[in-house]
Amino acid sequence: MRILLADDSVLLREGLRLILTDAGHEVVDQVGNGELMVARALALRPDLVISDIRMPPSHTDEGLRAGVRLRAEWPQAPIMLLSQYIVVSYAEELLASGQGGIGYLLKDRVSDIDTFLDAVDRVAVGGMVLDPEVVAQWMGRRRVQDPLGQLTAREREVMELMAQGHTNAGIARAMVVTEGAVEKHTQRIFAKLGLRGDQEVHRRVTAVLAFLQG
Repeated sequence: MRILLADDSVLLREGLRLILTDAGHEVVDQVGNGELMVARALALRPDLVISDIRMPPSHTDEGLRAGVRLRAEWPQAPIMLLSQYIVVSYAEELLASGQGGIGYLLKDRVSDIDTFLDAVDRVAVGGMVLDPEVVAQWMGRRRVQDPLGQLTAREREVMELMAQGHTNAGIARAMVVTEGAVEKHTQRIFAKLGLRGDQEVHRRVTAVLAFLQG
């Protein structure tokens, strides 16, 4: 696939380029700030944008802000955000659109090349991948009233794995059940959340967002 890299660290960009090209992908451009990321992504329309969250000038959340701006102009833009630290609210902003094609990984995950490349593939085709540490922290931020109290323990387990980006097949392997059983769980989850099959929003993303906010 064609990939755009955005990070102010030339060393990290080169490392990512080597990993991606070795896997058969093409890095179409590399940029060092959010403004250029948005401009080049709109011009090139790559299959995936991989962006650091913290970039110049303030090194806070420029990559995230750039991703939000990009999605305002290109709603289906597939974006993988990388971060050295967990900030749960970052992923929440991009997930709020209800669109798929979103990833949020800690940079440490890149060293697990197979896992990283699998995440790249899933986000590029419209899936969602959240770092397990992000999911764990997000789940700890419980509200006083849990809108998802109607979910069973098994359904919550399915939702946690769904949040990490697993397909139904992956969830089935992790839970040691059949794909049919997982499908029944997901359909019950969607029904409890009022997510109908004819809705345009990405039901899995919407369900996970509701779950993590619950």
